[in-house]
Amino acid sequence: MRLFGAMVVVIVCGFIGFYGTVILTLSRSAEFYLIYTPIVILGFIIISILGIYDQLKKKGMKRIAIGFLTLAFCTVAGFEGYQYYVKSLEVVSTQDVDLSQYRPFVRNSKVVTLNEASTFKIKEDLPTLDGATALYPVYAGFVQAVYPKKVYSLDESEVVSTQTGYAFERLVKGEVDMVFMAKPSEEQMDFARLQGVELALTPIGREAFVFFVHKDNPVEELSVREIQGIYSGKIANWKEVGGKDKEIRAFQRPEGSGSQSALVNFMGDTSLMNPPAKDIVSGMGGIIREISNYQNRPNAIGFSFRHFSEEMVQNGEIKNVAINGVLPTKENIQNETYPIVANFYAITASSKNPHLEEFIQWMQSKQGQEIVERSGYVPVE
Repeated sequence: MRLFGAMVVVIVCGFIGFYGTVILTLSRSAEFYLIYTPIVILGFIIISILGIYDQLKKKGMKRIAIGFLTLAFCTVAGFEGYQYYVKSLEVVSTQDVDLSQYRPFVRNSKVVTLNEASTFKIKEDLPTLDGATALYPVYAGFVQAVYPKKVYSLDESEVVSTQTGYAFERLVKGEVDMVFMAKPSEEQMDFARLQGVELALTPIGREAFVFFVHKDNPVEELSVREIQGIYSGKIANWKEVGGKDKEIRAFQRPEGSGSQSALVNFMGDTSLMNPPAKDIVSGMGGIIREISNYQNRPNAIGFSFRHFSEEMVQNGEIKNVAINGVLPTKENIQNETYPIVANFYAITASSKNPHLEEFIQWMQSKQGQEIVERSGYVPVE
């Protein structure tokens, strides 16, 4: 009977362990559990068999079994506790912004409304618009001033925001008439040329490119050279730039995003180091590398555009770093003392929409630039 009981334990635990391992391969914590689960299952089988053969009545064996189970529990509790801590550090990403609060013609919307009637209106053949998440409030303001009043769904309408990379692809493929974004990367420009598409970039506003750290980080300012050193990997410890003796964790964004393209432009001829990443087990069992979202650890540094980091996210746990001793305020952007300022653009391609030229001219007019400024950005002029 004891042999039969031992065999049942092995079969049942093996079955549970096998299917548990399969399920855990789809987990973002798979690296830990793929090692932890087989060890715990094997230990539980051994303890169970020892119990069947009355070996746990011996003090030594009993203490070993209790010690193993206690260690197994403490290990998983410690791991999950750390995961909870890490998750609590995450700063809201652009994907987490609720753009519905900026939709045009919606009651209590945060979108900017002119105090007078627009000097330009479009009643039919509405240009289709797409763009960066952070710029949606700006072009939603244009729409509220110029387009006819109706429902503009974020998912499927003339005015959507599918984020920079995909919005640019849609423009090149002729799926939209105009996109709003920072200057395209060289890879994006090459993609357009390969498709035989000629782009027209019209600056409609300006914005500071900012770097931020944890609010408790003692570093208040960095030079352009120091930031380039950090993101090239030449500067790896905060003590090298006046901070604590801690390794710098320099986060990046996915390739093709507006802020990542701005970082590449900022780095110039200096090569970027590989970004912090995590291994993710795919559904087919393969391991892929995924760029980590910014996590607000005391040793972290990240980047974005000023309006997003200060106004759209409003996260009190980060602080912008002064660059060359100058903070990225609206005044310092306008007087050009802040050293990292970039235009953002209304970009068109091969669209035949009859209203595009006049629409862009209106964006550069006093009314259009008022919307840019009141949306939190800096006018071109």
